[in-house]
Amino acid sequence: QVQLVESGGGLVQAGGSLRLSCAASGIIFRLYAMGWYRQVPGEQRELVATISSLGNTRYADSVKGRFTISRDNAKNTVYLQMNSLKAEDTAVYYCNVQSIAYWGKGTLVTVSS
Repeated sequence: QVQLVESGGGLVQAGGSLRLSCAASGIIFRLYAMGWYRQVPGEQRELVATISSLGNTRYADSVKGRFTISRDNAKNTVYLQMNSLKAEDTAVYYCNVQSIAYWGKGTLVTVSS
């Protein structure tokens, strides 16, 4: 079975940093593109960043230059380094296996102004 477990969320002041982690199991991790998404209550879940099996990355315009997605295939883990955080980054952040549409349960990031 596929399992994704997000961690690293919390409360941070504006301008600060957090690193989110997503540990995957039940898949041959290195073969899959991974993504980070976020959602605010009442709004649609939005793409934050993706990373392909080859390490190619894409970012939402709202986070470009501030966030970095990376992966460690030896640890079956994908990361999201978030710098220069803004209040509008507050959301639940979800990990996703792109091609088979599996999701984690999310980790809450709250940015105080």
